[in-house]
Amino acid sequence: MNWQPEVDELHKREELAKLMGGEERVAKHRAQGKLTVRERIDQLLDQGTFHETGALAGKAIYEEGKMTDFRPANFVLGTGRIEGRKVVVGGDDFTVRGGAADGSVRGKQEYAERMAHDLKVPIVRFVDGTGGGGSVKFLSNEGYTYVPVNPAWDLVVANLGRIPVVAACLGSVAGLGAARVVTAHFSVMVESNSQVMVAGPPVVKFGTGEDLTKEELGGVLVHRASGVVDNVVKSEQEAFQQIKTFLSFLPSNVWQLPPVMPSNDDPQRKEEKLVAVIPRNRRRPYKIRELLSMVFDQGSLFEMGRFFGAGTVTMLARLDGHPVGVIAPDPFIRGGGLTDKGADKLERFVDLCQTFHLPIVNLVDQPGMDIGLNAEKRGTIRRGARAIAAIYQATVPMLEVILRRVFGVGGAGMINGHALHLRYAWPSGDWGSLPLEGGVQAAYRRELEASSDPEALLKEIMDGMESVRSPFRTAEAFGIEEIIDPRETRPLLCDWVKDAYALLPELLGPYQHAMRP
Repeated sequence: MNWQPEVDELHKREELAKLMGGEERVAKHRAQGKLTVRERIDQLLDQGTFHETGALAGKAIYEEGKMTDFRPANFVLGTGRIEGRKVVVGGDDFTVRGGAADGSVRGKQEYAERMAHDLKVPIVRFVDGTGGGGSVKFLSNEGYTYVPVNPAWDLVVANLGRIPVVAACLGSVAGLGAARVVTAHFSVMVESNSQVMVAGPPVVKFGTGEDLTKEELGGVLVHRASGVVDNVVKSEQEAFQQIKTFLSFLPSNVWQLPPVMPSNDDPQRKEEKLVAVIPRNRRRPYKIRELLSMVFDQGSLFEMGRFFGAGTVTMLARLDGHPVGVIAPDPFIRGGGLTDKGADKLERFVDLCQTFHLPIVNLVDQPGMDIGLNAEKRGTIRRGARAIAAIYQATVPMLEVILRRVFGVGGAGMINGHALHLRYAWPSGDWGSLPLEGGVQAAYRRELEASSDPEALLKEIMDGMESVRSPFRTAEAFGIEEIIDPRETRPLLCDWVKDAYALLPELLGPYQHAMRP
């Protein structure tokens, strides 16, 4: 006698699990323009690489000892490969109990986090439900309530310091589900089909009196610039592509180096347009993303959080195939100054680069921290100081290219000036404790007030200062190490990045200040 009957039973149960919530619920789910969790996994992973764990978990009904019905757990997990590298992937199945924990999801979620933690491989979460305690009907059925504990949160937090963690919000996500989205190194949500909320509309209406739809409460218009998620995309397929792109810059864990790829972009490329990209009029902005495309490997720029703290630009990119972190200003947004939100964004990005050993290129045009009454009310100086602390605590190689302005505490904090970090300046450099225009007004206030023609006197003073503010005067005093032809920027960076990567092996392992959400 062999075990064929049991093997047949096994395959029967596996096929029932693949039916998810049943034909009717699956059809309703797809009618909303959403993929099922199994379709999502198949589209993300390399073809045929998914190996499922826990497919037989669920709730079965038995009559006379034989199973007559089976409802699978509403969380699908396993391992697979993305561009050849192993990952753990776990996703909510909204067709079964809306992805809530009373669909027997908890144990599988915990196992996914444990698997990624112990195997030291990236984890991708597809979040499409509350993922928390489920309906209050659960309490009626069980006859008691409980003191909440976030499941596997010790592993969720620990993973931020060990492996890349990615989360995609692919439905209406509230409570613990929302926390699972944001507790990641990179998060993305899809327009129209995704909402992220601390609590859903009924709870909000009871608690605050606000009568809002899910979209009004936690949709794309709310979170495009809130900082809750990093990026917003138009389709699930675009979300999958962004996940693949993000992971391509990072090692599988903190004990490995970032993956270097072959590059077809000449490391000696010199763009003529760079010599004219910074306007002579210091008050005029310029398009920073066009500038960056002329310096880094073509097609390699991957921006994160464009609309949150928008004056500060954070990107992943490559130099001669080597992954790096990029920090830059957007002069069109409050002059590129460091705002409270920009500081939060900068701190988190530096911690990401430090965690996964990405050298940082900081292209600086920093007029200083945001000023004015509103900036003071938002605590800009404290949040700016936190961002500067992150820069000073970072031990990855960092290079600064001064494009134009470096003023005040904000400008000074863009690199650890007490360490040996390479620093280059373009001839357009303009720096000091504060902008000369404002400083002259303060320093010569009495003379200007006493003058019969203060405007003429101010112009006379400013004309006399122009030669003093020349970056070449600073170079004469060795206050700036090198002033370079802007066209030389890419060749210099491509040479530097090889030296930077030679230093990285001594940094391998967990960073003492692991990244926080």
